Amino acid sequence: MRTLILGGARSGKSALAERLAGDSGRQVVYIATAQAHDDEMRDRIVHHRERRPAHWSCVEEPLALAETLRLHAREDRCLLVDCLTLWLSNLLIDPEPARFERERDALLDALPALPGELLLVSNEVGLGIVPMGALSRRFVDEAGRLHQAIATQCERVLFVTAGLPIALKGSLDGASP
Repeated sequence: MRTLILGGARSGKSALAERLAGDSGRQVVYIATAQAHDDEMRDRIVHHRERRPAHWSCVEEPLALAETLRLHAREDRCLLVDCLTLWLSNLLIDPEPARFERERDALLDALPALPGELLLVSNEVGLGIVPMGALSRRFVDEAGRLHQAIATQCERVLFVTAGLPIALKGSLDGASP
């Protein structure tokens, strides 16, 4: 089962993904894509670490997501990726311009063949005004395209707002608050 969980900042999407992972009955591998470039991001990372059960494995991978998923996916595991938009940001500012397309394509190629359960968390950033800067506009555009492509490969797509999940594809089974 592949689930894409979308929502705005502080919508409850990560908490929902963590609950679904815990309820899966599988060994959980948490794949963190954040990089601590400043104090605010360091604080967010600490907050997420403190929320996770100690028995979960954690892999920090800001760029090579497809390779990491292939390496850790097993039938008896639940992989939780938090989050795709941070991963996308990391790739868009990578000094090697071609890396974004290569990593994105590798992720989309890997998804259908992964065994076990996969929970992908991502920020829905396309609901606001059009950003003024070129990089910000590219980020919003690429996030929207990425979400569309991943949603076609997921059995379930959930949107979370105010801590409440809404099923966009598939059912809310196990995802209700």
